[in-house]
Amino acid sequence: MFAAERRQLILEMVRANGAVSLRELARVVQTSEVTVRRDVRALEAEGLLDRRHGGAVLPGGFTRESGFPQKSHLATAEKTAIADLAAGLVEEGEAIVVGAGTTTQELARRLARVPGLTVVTNSLLVAQALAHANRVEVVMTGGTLRGSNYALVGSGAEQSLQGLRVSKAFLSGSGLTAERGLSTSNMLSASVDRALVQAAAEVVVLADHTKLGTDTMFQTVPTDVITRLVTDEPPVHDDRAGTELQALADQGVQIAVAGASGAPGGDQVPARRQERERRDVALPGPRRGQGPGPSGLRTATVLGEPTPGAERARVADMRRR
Repeated sequence: MFAAERRQLILEMVRANGAVSLRELARVVQTSEVTVRRDVRALEAEGLLDRRHGGAVLPGGFTRESGFPQKSHLATAEKTAIADLAAGLVEEGEAIVVGAGTTTQELARRLARVPGLTVVTNSLLVAQALAHANRVEVVMTGGTLRGSNYALVGSGAEQSLQGLRVSKAFLSGSGLTAERGLSTSNMLSASVDRALVQAAAEVVVLADHTKLGTDTMFQTVPTDVITRLVTDEPPVHDDRAGTELQALADQGVQIAVAGASGAPGGDQVPARRQERERRDVALPGPRRGQGPGPSGLRTATVLGEPTPGAERARVADMRRR
């Protein structure tokens, strides 16, 4: 493929999706990430797109939200690895909330095997993934259907979460920075995600490396409320993503890194950051109040302190030196 054709295809992908990783661009145009990075620089020089932390975004600062058909084909291997690792954080008999998104949908598929689980969600995709799980109870919020991501939003969704208390919230979003935390491009989605967070004793964010350092319009979860981030290993050249991970860790966020090969990893720190990230201290404790509260749903067990079994997941713990 000639350079002009390749760059046109890259431009069309970014315009269609809002943000695309270099890894995904290289896969689609069937060339190396080095070549794609050179193409992205050329397109940026023409003002047609912006480079952003291992990927390319539409010009103008904040990224716009992609629809479900576009999102479902982006970073699929990374989402699978993240979901595999995050599923290890869920115990039998827990009550949790799971927000909307393609990564949380992947998580839900794995949660179907956890007996005695209660999942509260505003996502039709999450509910569908668990619909035939015999030993999992699914509780859906009310609200108005938002077709672009198959999520229930609005005052109905938020009111149905009042009085709810669960052990963990699993959320995704459009961007994650150490400065602002998790953010999304839609005001209604952000409002429901904040309500989900209020219901949980522990907040787990699922975000692939392309979202690290990306900032979007509406903050959903401030950094000091995030207990844990489950992400994938950034490409070797993506030093800015690594810097963002370290900044999040410095603020007390526990970092769990899934294996770059697509299988769950995290028990070994990548060699290129091994010296900087090696830590011998225990993981920090929960960052939110852990006392039990009233439950608005009979199926949602009131849970307090996260159990030690949650640490079964293989994690790469990055803390301050």
